[in-house]
Amino acid sequence: MNLSVIRAAREGLRATLPPTPLAWPESLRRPGGARIGLKLENLQMTGSFKERGALWKLLHLTGPQRRRGVITASAGNHAQAVAYHARRLRIACRVVMPAATPLIKVTSVARHGAAIVLHGASFDAAVTHARGLQRRSGAVYVHGYDDPLVIAGQGTLGLELLEEAPDLNAVVVPVGGGGLIAGVAAAIKALRPRVKVWGVRPASLDTLADGIAVKALGVRTRVLVRRLVDGIVTVGDDEIASAILLLAEREKTIAEGAGAAALAAILAGRIRTRGRVVALVSGGNLDMNLLSRIIERGLARDGRRQRLRVELPDVPGGLHRMIGEIAALRGNILDVRHDRAFIHGRVGTTAVDVILETRGRDHIRAITRRLTRAGYAVRPG
Repeated sequence: MNLSVIRAAREGLRATLPPTPLAWPESLRRPGGARIGLKLENLQMTGSFKERGALWKLLHLTGPQRRRGVITASAGNHAQAVAYHARRLRIACRVVMPAATPLIKVTSVARHGAAIVLHGASFDAAVTHARGLQRRSGAVYVHGYDDPLVIAGQGTLGLELLEEAPDLNAVVVPVGGGGLIAGVAAAIKALRPRVKVWGVRPASLDTLADGIAVKALGVRTRVLVRRLVDGIVTVGDDEIASAILLLAEREKTIAEGAGAAALAAILAGRIRTRGRVVALVSGGNLDMNLLSRIIERGLARDGRRQRLRVELPDVPGGLHRMIGEIAALRGNILDVRHDRAFIHGRVGTTAVDVILETRGRDHIRAITRRLTRAGYAVRPG
């Protein structure tokens, strides 16, 4: 990937896609002066970096190609980006999505004017079907990552970073099919080869970070990644959930699972932070119901939400007294479930599951110690 190609993409996209913010939150400052920056690609019009590559590809279509229209396969951000910019450019667009794609994603793509085709039980099946439709119709297939123009478009993000942070030491990039990290690495290594480029993948394909749950890199992207990227690490869903929670709570920004993966890797210590390190918040298209569950999971991981099973005497006032012990340490009880029928303890006892809102793990330990000293058998629920 030639630097001049990425520079041309930067000039070609500048009028339509202005630079996204690069924030340096005080809450992410690290010991020794290390700073973590957030490149907020979740603030793009359709909520992700995918607009860069999709628009640059569409701008290169000839007149006859535009009249034939475009087709793509995607269950998420790429579909929205292609659909949005195809409508702007008055190009007919068809998107093939797996049959089980959540309704909110289908609706989001349809809102941008694309014709939706639901087909297959997997993304691979949707791609195969889309390719068949493309051959029969003559439409142009817009690949989500393994296309030179798409890679060049994503590479404009690397040029922006170097302009916004000339003293940059490293950038951390979520990795799915590899289009983003290939483009970013090509731009950065051509201009500042000492800047480290790290990739982050989910530990499992069954993940909150569904936007990067791709089995393998593309043919073109694999070559660039092997040549230019300094290393790729993995993160688990608990770490991603904590990063999503931190971004929402402290930085007032919403990131989807893939969008929070880079920050999750830094916070989990997978990548050593020295100097100025930027995490790409690659997307923010997160279903609100899923966000609610992620927040619950993140609070539990951080020790601010805990379930305890407490065994206590089954006597009048017993539950009230136990709750009083928790209240004495200002634990906030969110839910209580009283189990008489299926308790396996001594006759004359009952079990209560208590869900608590706490200040953290030290607070949980203090509550547990107080309950134990008061004679209750306590264990995590």
